[in-house]
Amino acid sequence: MPFRTALSGLNASSQELRVIGNNVANASTVGFKESRAEFSDIFATSNLGVTANAIGTGVRVSSVSQQFTQGNIEFTDNNLDLAISGQGFFVLDDNGINAYSRAGQFGVDRDGNVVNSQQQKLVMFKADPSGNITGARGPLQLDRSDIAPQATARIDVNANLDASAAPITAAFDPSDAGTYNSSTSLTTYDSLGSPHLTTFYYQKTAANTWDTYMYVDGTDVGGGANAVDFLDTGVINSGSPVNVSFTPAGGAAPMSVTVNLSDTTQYGSPFSVNGLDQDGFATGRLSGIDISDTGVITSRFTNGQSRTLGQVAVATFNNEQGLRQLGETSWAETYDSGAPLLGAPGTGAAGLIQSGALEGSNVDLTEELVNMITAQRNFQANAQVITTADTVTQTIINIR
Repeated sequence: MPFRTALSGLNASSQELRVIGNNVANASTVGFKESRAEFSDIFATSNLGVTANAIGTGVRVSSVSQQFTQGNIEFTDNNLDLAISGQGFFVLDDNGINAYSRAGQFGVDRDGNVVNSQQQKLVMFKADPSGNITGARGPLQLDRSDIAPQATARIDVNANLDASAAPITAAFDPSDAGTYNSSTSLTTYDSLGSPHLTTFYYQKTAANTWDTYMYVDGTDVGGGANAVDFLDTGVINSGSPVNVSFTPAGGAAPMSVTVNLSDTTQYGSPFSVNGLDQDGFATGRLSGIDISDTGVITSRFTNGQSRTLGQVAVATFNNEQGLRQLGETSWAETYDSGAPLLGAPGTGAAGLIQSGALEGSNVDLTEELVNMITAQRNFQANAQVITTADTVTQTIINIR
């Protein structure tokens, strides 16, 4: 009698409903991947094969396979929220054991590690002190300590001195604007990160000849005038670079500064400053984190400086469906999945990183509701087979 055949259909439909129910329950779970129940028939065979009039004995769920299609990417206000656009998984350090996930909801723990809600640490390729990405891997940790200051060692001046200006014969006096033609200022920094007002004065002494003076906090540090000569085409002929050494006030180390005037010109137009740059900076605190689409992690500081911390590692697998589910939208590698291939985002099969965004579940609710109706009808049909078989059995029993 077909009781057991119909019972296998009931069990299969029931398991399919459980799969659908799990998909529907996780329709809003970040990084969730829907599953589908896959069925195969049960057929009695012998060593000599299948007879021509053999009848199947039911159905079973042969596999519940996950579908690793791309979910919708939704933008957030947290730049530590990450989404992978394309293939691959985030690599998570779970107390020394790697787990893999598509859920990029990350925050920072008390030690500065970037972690998810399960305290699993996001793994990256580390950077060396120069900001070059290396092959070494480890958890991403944000350093909240102040960045060390850097003393100014070079100043680049790009200015135009007015060729039509009249020469000045009076002795230079920074407090008397009538003893120089033009001036410009910028802020420089000592080894302690303290700012100093640095001023350049320009005094025309003859045609195509100027004297420049450098003052720091009102004190002459250039040793008097530095003569600068220009060709009749307006470009500088001599007088650059200028090397200046002095000891700033406040206990900082002595400074040696190279002043580059090679871009300074003398044309027949009013004095103008086109560029005034220096390479020093004050101390700064961490103000934010930027993550590029290739996963490069850069920390920003309040002094305008930045530092490369590393690059997000992305793992790909030859057989994603061979991964073992761990719960919490994470997976572990298995023999069937193959070993993880770790690489930078955007290389090989690995997708790109979207910062300030999360990948939503790939569950299509409309499709799941239709599948639910189908599974329900299959369950009812198998139940009807049992009812019919019961009626036939009762009829046979009632034969007298």
